[in-house]
Parts: sequence; structure tokens; C-alpha cells
Amino acid sequence: MPRTMSPETLAVHAGTYEDPTTGSVGTPIFQTSTFLLDNASYTAFADGTLRDVPIYTRYGNPSQWSVQEKVAALEGAESALVTSSGMSATANTIFALTNSQSHIISAYDVYGGTYNLLREDLPSAGRTVSFVDPMDIDAVRAAIRPETQLLFFETLTNPMLKAPDVRALVRVAKEAKALLIVDNTFLTPINMKPLELGVDVVVHSATKYLGGHSDLTAGVVVGRRKFLDRIWAQTLRFGGTLDPLGCFLLERGIKTLAIRVKTQNENATAITKALAGHPRVKEVFHPTMRGPHFAGADASDYKGYGGMVSFTVEGGDAAAEAFMRRLQIPYVATSLGGVESLVSMPANTSHSSLTERQRAAIGIGPGLVRYSAGIEDSRDLIEDLVDALAPNAQEG
Repeated sequence: MPRTMSPETLAVHAGTYEDPTTGSVGTPIFQTSTFLLDNASYTAFADGTLRDVPIYTRYGNPSQWSVQEKVAALEGAESALVTSSGMSATANTIFALTNSQSHIISAYDVYGGTYNLLREDLPSAGRTVSFVDPMDIDAVRAAIRPETQLLFFETLTNPMLKAPDVRALVRVAKEAKALLIVDNTFLTPINMKPLELGVDVVVHSATKYLGGHSDLTAGVVVGRRKFLDRIWAQTLRFGGTLDPLGCFLLERGIKTLAIRVKTQNENATAITKALAGHPRVKEVFHPTMRGPHFAGADASDYKGYGGMVSFTVEGGDAAAEAFMRRLQIPYVATSLGGVESLVSMPANTSHSSLTERQRAAIGIGPGLVRYSAGIEDSRDLIEDLVDALAPNAQEG
């Protein structure tokens, strides 16, 4: 299928396996751990081309290849790899593309799991890591060392929704002759295609928007084949392969990605407007606010900003927790990007491992709530939020 087609069309049709025996419209689930060996198998062993031949599901499986081609088409990538989780995608990528005695630059407000990996595991593996503010390009450039091999940032940060200047980060990485890896989970290829901006490799927690239904855990890596082959080999060693059923769920979810994200873009923007200036909301964090969290970013690089909105409730954490209990539509749960709205507090979930001082440094203050807008009607979501924020709202 031509990759010049629209994201809506690619999301439905790209990568779908057309079974020659049954004519199945959808990709079958190849629920097997191993495959019959033949001459092609032995040649693959001899030539080291195991990634593209059905031999053993940890090496590769038609269920994996199908969804990988779909994601690669959407991101405009040469190659893609699916893994067992977003953290598996991140860890495999960083370990594969760096070596001992190398230096990595990242943001101190990346996702908590990523921060813990960089802070706790990478140093013991011989890598040093510097943390900077992704919005301060001068600080990123100043952190460069002769041994810097990799820069790792998010296209939209979690949970403060900062939108760094990706093009500027690309320039800094090229000046340093280092690789730039970005986590595009929050934006998805529907809202931004980082590879087109010069990024080397993109990772996703496919658990979120790509899967979109809160029913699987998966990760995705996309980029040039020469990088993906190295990451695939690392994945074999770490064992983070996505199972065939997970691949089926992911491919099925991606088919509706474009229409889901369009609605979530609209819902989050409408919620932002409704909460801005509300007397019981101290501050709203969303790229459409065009504050310092969007400084330097080129708005033309974004087709939308996803379904995330963060805001601070007056009265601190206790008031925020009581507010969340009063909400009727969203589930109080971790994760994001599903068809249903979710709400949580980063201080006691995704960023609970940080100290109070560390959380304050990245903007996570008392009463901060992270809201993941689903595909429900925006009027219902806003009415529910306003009712829960009302000073006379009763515990329900």
C-alpha cells in the first residue's frame, strides 16, 4: 500500500496480512512459539537474517510483522519493532544504541519509569546521564560531552505537557554527532511525525493511544533499519517480545487511531478552555495555552496535542483527591490514551518515586491532576468537571 495515503487509510489497511488460504480480511493470530524449519530457515541462521524469517516467535512472527508495518507506515519509518511494553521499547533502544563509558542527555521530567531507568540502571551499566530542562536548548547544548552518544526526550512531556523545540534538539544532536531519540507516546504519528523533523528513532508506549482500549501492554520502536536491527538484537537478549495476541489487539486498535485521536484532540482543547479561569483551578497546563511550556516550538509541526490536560486544583492534594472522587465519567486510574477518560494525580502514581523537591522542580505541585480525555462527548466531560469542582459538591 502506498505510504502517501492519508493516516486514516494507512491506519486501517497498512500491514494487514492477506492470508492466501482463507482470504481472511483481518490478520490472523499466529498463536505459535515456533515454525517448521526449511532451507530458508537454515540460510537465515547462516547469514544472520533471523529477523525476517518465521523460525521462533521471539525472533519474529507474522503477527508482529503485520503491526510493525502498520506503525512504520504511519510514522513514515523504514522499519519498526513491537515489544512487550513501552519501558521495554525504551530500555532496548537506549541499551542498543549506547555502550559502556558513553554519556546520555535527557530531561529531568521524563516519565517516571524512564527517569528511574536512566538514574538507577544506566550508571551501573557504565553509562552516565545528565538531566536538563528540555525547553532550555542552551542547557541541552551545554550538557554535551565528547562521549555523548544519545539524547532522549519526549515530544510532549508527562505530566506538565511541555512541548520542546524538536527541530532545535535535532540540530544540537547533529552538532554533537549524537543520536536523538524521542518518546512520541503523547502525540502519536497522527499529531507529529518526528522522523520527518530529523529525529533518529521514535519510541511509543503502545499501551496508550496506539492500542487505545486499555486492554494490552505493548511498546513500539520506529526508525531506520540499521538502528532497528540493533534494537531487535537487544530485544532478543532482554526477552521483551510482544506475543501474537497482543499484536492482534494492537493492530486492531491502531485501525481507529486517527479518528480516536482527532476526537481526543478536540476534547482536551475544549476542557482546557473550560477550566482556564475557573475559580477553583489555579492553573491549566496544555500547549494551546501558549505559555512558557510551548516556548520555541514550531506550531506547524503539530496537527494536534492529544487528549491530555493537567491542572492544579485549589486546596492542594486533599482537595484534588476529593475532586477526583466526585467525578462521574472518568475512571480514577493510571495510564492514558484509551477510549475512556482517566484521571489521576502524578504525585502519588507516575511520579511517586520522586522526592517532593524533585516534583516541585518540574512543576508537580500540590493539587496537580492529570486528565486523559477519552472519546466521550466533550459537553458531558466538561459538565462533569464543573460539577465536581463546585464548592457545594457533595461526596458521591
